[in-house]
Amino acid sequence: MVDNPLNMEYNSQRELLVIPEYGRNIQRLILHAKTIEEDEKRQAFVERMIDLMYQMHPQNRNIEDYKEKLWKHVFRIAEYDLKVTPPSGIIPTPEDIKKRPEIVPYPKSEARFRHYGNNVTQLIKKAVTMEEGPIRAGFTKVIGSYMKLAYKTWNREHFVSDEVIKNDLLTLSEGNLVLAEEISIDNLADARKRKKSNDNYRGDRDHRDRNDRDNYHRGGDRYSNKRRNHGGGRRR
Repeated sequence: MVDNPLNMEYNSQRELLVIPEYGRNIQRLILHAKTIEEDEKRQAFVERMIDLMYQMHPQNRNIEDYKEKLWKHVFRIAEYDLKVTPPSGIIPTPEDIKKRPEIVPYPKSEARFRHYGNNVTQLIKKAVTMEEGPIRAGFTKVIGSYMKLAYKTWNREHFVSDEVIKNDLLTLSEGNLVLAEEISIDNLADARKRKKSNDNYRGDRDHRDRNDRDNYHRGGDRYSNKRRNHGGGRRR
């Protein structure tokens, strides 16, 4: 046994920390709260402890129901022998630690062509329910363009032709969605890019024209004010 001439207290000789992240002083204060006889003083003391624990970890303030978690930790450190009431009114019990979250069912999706993703499947289902017409035809073209983009994203080393995309679209839609042979999927994507670029150009041009008009009017106002300040022009 190691000699201890200075009568120093080692951590190995102290009580075990129930939740080490709060430290030994917090644990001692919580255990002290159990000895307070008056209910109001005990309640106020524990509430101040919760505020102190809240300030110790500011990075967790954005966590939802963080203070409720602190109340559970206080009861756990006190071995659930503490006569106080949390703001929720629900007093934690030892069984709460043993509770497991409910199992979240894994979403079931058609995995026939996984490289396209579940979004493509949902888009196809929506397109199938639409009425025949230009809106459905345009929506089908968008789906085909998105499918080719998804294919290139997950298969960069392989070349994908429009024919492959059209056949896969026909298969996924069970023959309901058809892209004509003469339609180029790459041209559809390029057309959307050109349209977006033109819209941005028109927006910038309108903004410049509006600024020019404002500057012109402001210039005219300054010229009128100058003439007015100098006597309004010629005198008869």
